[in-house]
Amino acid sequence: MKRILLTISFLGLLLQLTAQFDSTFHNKSLRMDYIRSGNFENEWIALENWYEQAEWAGSQNLLIDPLGYGKHWVEMRDAATDSVLYSRGYGSLYSEWQTTTEARETVRSFPETVVMPYPKKPVQIRLLTRAFEGNWEEVFSIMLDPENYFIKPAPKTKWPVMNVWGDGEPAEVVDIVVLPDGYTMEELGEFVEDAQFFAESIFQFEPFKSLKDKFRVRAVLAPSDESGIPVPAEDFWPQTALGSSFYTFDSERYCMSYDNRSIRDLAGQVPYDQIYILANTTKYGGGGIYNYYGLSSAGNQLSSKVIVHEFGHSFAGLGDEYFDSSTAYSEFYNLKVEPWEPNLTTLVDFDSKWKSLMDTLTPIPTPAVDSMKTVLGGYEGGGYVAKGMYRPMIDCLMHTFKGEEFCPACQHAIIQMIEVYSE
Repeated sequence: MKRILLTISFLGLLLQLTAQFDSTFHNKSLRMDYIRSGNFENEWIALENWYEQAEWAGSQNLLIDPLGYGKHWVEMRDAATDSVLYSRGYGSLYSEWQTTTEARETVRSFPETVVMPYPKKPVQIRLLTRAFEGNWEEVFSIMLDPENYFIKPAPKTKWPVMNVWGDGEPAEVVDIVVLPDGYTMEELGEFVEDAQFFAESIFQFEPFKSLKDKFRVRAVLAPSDESGIPVPAEDFWPQTALGSSFYTFDSERYCMSYDNRSIRDLAGQVPYDQIYILANTTKYGGGGIYNYYGLSSAGNQLSSKVIVHEFGHSFAGLGDEYFDSSTAYSEFYNLKVEPWEPNLTTLVDFDSKWKSLMDTLTPIPTPAVDSMKTVLGGYEGGGYVAKGMYRPMIDCLMHTFKGEEFCPACQHAIIQMIEVYSE
């Protein structure tokens, strides 16, 4: 009887939350494109365009971000009551660029997008950035009437959409849209195989393997004019659909795109929570930014592990646990504050991280010796620095590709994120 009463109570709560969504939002998406400009210490936001987009893909129950991850934050408030209707954390290519040497020498602009449920009444939209000291600072605010006739319908393309995996309803699953870059019309058959390879790569690792029914993966079959991905240092510049390129921030293996509009236009052909781009190249590389997009080469012998590593960044907000490889970044983290990434800690607020998952007898810091290879602890080195930052295990898929699994701390964070989108 107790179980029946709990089930009835839970169903009643779901009906109440669904009714709240229906009274506040249309079941479609509002897309805001804007430009983020600045240098290593300043940033400015300029509005570009509003779009009405396809069906809302996110949860209709969990509209307020419970995790607080990300370098940036978008918040939608009711214009009449000032109550928060929706919020999400996310990252950007701009925030990474801010930590490069180039950002100290010049000013640059980066196009970005936030996608929100479409409100029924006027709202205020705020964009915030996490300062180096860890506090949130507002960088942009604007009022929007959803009846504004300058809100454009999102662009439609003629390219077909293929269902790769799953058939759940958008509000109940993690919706991933896979996009091709550097595949010509004649090579789209290869992209179909690569999109299937993407899903296979994700679902061979836990906890994705056990929770694969919580996902839906679709691919948009859009060709590029020329085959391959640009490699600037080799003077190789094929014309591609999404503008991906190696040597992002002059780092050879970092492959990303500055063409936000093309990416978002193509992704918007279906409801999506996450964007992943497959690059038609055998060259090793890729990148992933939280709630921005993930990207990796599809034809390298390590592509399977690169895919799941970069998806760990873009989907679950996991940080890099390595510290002995060259990067373009300087002072990426403030070691005096706790990083927001769930798998990194400065020990400033270790209680908020994976401490509760550990054996209470495990010492912190934890010695990186052979006898501790399978022990969850706090091992010094991570987040691109050797000292002052700690990772959960000696090795993990967010550290090297030598192992075959995510550590318990990363798995816990991934499961939490799946629940945010599917519960």
